[in-house]
Amino acid sequence: MPTPVILDVDTGIDDAMAVMFAARHPEIDLLAISCVTGNTSLENVVANTCKVLDVVGAPEIPVAGGALRPLLAEPRDASFVHGEDGMGGVELPESARRPVPEHAVEMLRRVLTEAEQPVTLVALAPLTNIALLLRMYPHVAGKIGRILFMGGSASVGNATAVAEFNIWHDPEAARIVLNSGVPMTMYGLDVFNTVAVDEATIRRLIAAEGAAARALGGLLGFRMHDVADGEQPSSLIGDAGAVCALVAPHLMQTRRHPVQVSTEGITRGQTVVDRRWRAGEDEVHGLAARWPEIDVVLAADIPAVVELFLDAVEGADAGGA
Repeated sequence: MPTPVILDVDTGIDDAMAVMFAARHPEIDLLAISCVTGNTSLENVVANTCKVLDVVGAPEIPVAGGALRPLLAEPRDASFVHGEDGMGGVELPESARRPVPEHAVEMLRRVLTEAEQPVTLVALAPLTNIALLLRMYPHVAGKIGRILFMGGSASVGNATAVAEFNIWHDPEAARIVLNSGVPMTMYGLDVFNTVAVDEATIRRLIAAEGAAARALGGLLGFRMHDVADGEQPSSLIGDAGAVCALVAPHLMQTRRHPVQVSTEGITRGQTVVDRRWRAGEDEVHGLAARWPEIDVVLAADIPAVVELFLDAVEGADAGGA
């Protein structure tokens, strides 16, 4: 039986690929998509999401716009990474789909309340919508089977030396979600940065006849601007890897660790992952705080994940499920 899933996205390049995969994989029952400001403006996120659903021939799926800014922090412009439209200039036809006439948090509450079985929330963006949901309607936590989020890192960051963008964009929201008591899986920057498609495959996709394959090739082939090194190839499947982790956990190396989010100082936005194998001085001297223990994805079977991803998305052009 397919897993009921809600996506929470800030649809730029990598979220677009995740939506493609989630909408087409037969083991996912995509109930709804909530949108939040992050990679690009909320207006762009909603429009991009609808266009991507069209290009893979997805059925009608509720899409709703949510938080316009983080809980406390100022919103940050990420257009230098994903382009002005969030899609790296990949042009898709305008969509006739329209977002549902309710805020994303209200849609999340409604869909979760109506669900007949626990739903997996796959959060691929700053966690503002999810934090607001859990604060406004804490009773719906019992309808969430798991939150699988793309964010954080067990090593280095990208937004700062130690903080990954999704968490850094709204660390207060991330801390609320992480400490909510809902079962949690973190697909962090460590593995995000490893799952890439080779250039020959990208060229094949760009030259393909099918609209979904061509769009995917364009997204993978976008040259991401790096503030230090100029333009870099963006061949990573990005957030789509987190959705792959949902349907194929056997392709991931996962360990359970205590994790906490820093909201202050130079470590603001860092996911501090305690990977120690024995008690430290903080525990010996009674100084250790109790952190939530979550499943942390640390590595992936890269060729197998890429094959899983491409099979699902390219199947959209063939009319496959």
